[in-house]
Amino acid sequence: MKSNLKFFKRSKNLSVDKFFKNVLYDEKYGYYNSKYPFGEKGDFITAPNISILFSEMIAIWIVSTWESLGKPKKINIVELGPGDGSLIKTLIDTFKKFPEFDKSKKIYLYELSKSLKKIQKKRIGNAKVFWINNFKKLRNGPVIFFGNEFFDAIPIKQFKREKNYLMEKHYTLRKDCKIIENFKISTKKNSRVINSYKTLKKLKFIEFPESGFSELRKVIKKISELKGCILLIDYGYFSSQNKNTLQSVFKHQKNKLLANLGRADITSLVNFSLLKEFFLKNDLKVENIISQREFLKNMGILSRAEIIAKDMKFTDQTNLYLRLKRLLSVRSMGNLFKVFLAHNFKINNYSGFN
Repeated sequence: MKSNLKFFKRSKNLSVDKFFKNVLYDEKYGYYNSKYPFGEKGDFITAPNISILFSEMIAIWIVSTWESLGKPKKINIVELGPGDGSLIKTLIDTFKKFPEFDKSKKIYLYELSKSLKKIQKKRIGNAKVFWINNFKKLRNGPVIFFGNEFFDAIPIKQFKREKNYLMEKHYTLRKDCKIIENFKISTKKNSRVINSYKTLKKLKFIEFPESGFSELRKVIKKISELKGCILLIDYGYFSSQNKNTLQSVFKHQKNKLLANLGRADITSLVNFSLLKEFFLKNDLKVENIISQREFLKNMGILSRAEIIAKDMKFTDQTNLYLRLKRLLSVRSMGNLFKVFLAHNFKINNYSGFN
């Protein structure tokens, strides 16, 4: 129980987002800085680790978008939250098959975790990839931002409506070092912001990604300067819901939210209707939000699998299609994950969305 002390630091009462920011990102004790979370030995597996085909489809989508823009001589490619570097590594290899694009692109990785940067640099081993903490270095040419499971890992705020008040959820550390939940009347600023979103107005329980929106505003600012787009793939739901979606995973198993703090992953489901309203408020166009299954099939993942399978042994073919099933199944990642695209380009015909 005393281990809970290290996540509260100066205050023994923290809002949900501030508490989980400490749990996940504290430089010494935070989850992403104190253990290796990926793969079978970690706590979860992401789509790029399941099949290289997923990453190839993202690479082809990026090249296709560049072509739709008239093949600009310079284009910035930015991955948000690169994880273990698996996705960008495959992208780099795939881009080499498109020499004209490969010559035009400049790759940046937006990563704040020092520990994850080390993992990424070791895996990628490419001097032409640049790690950044902000977007100031992005110049010359349009920019394509993309992130796989980026937004769900950013801590959220939680509220409930009680009579005429908006109450914000907090975690309090008691003298016996036990953590308890409590609600406090929200600030006027929070109330004003939340009430400005139509998709949240009828909800009794509200999850609000204040920190996530703060990150996306930086992205939007750069898109406004250079022209660009942002592709987000994450798990979540289409329409606003009255539910607590915070969840924890430890060694690939569901974990009690306040158990194994600093040793277990904590995420929330993305409210895509809220995300859409946010981007529209910031003057970007939003394409129809679709499932991962639709997007990958539209991008030709099944045809690509057939080509690869021809030269494989039966056991390898079986493995290939089992992994593919996991990405596409309506009972698995296929429907749970959504694909979101916001942009300020004049083009409206994007691969994968039609």
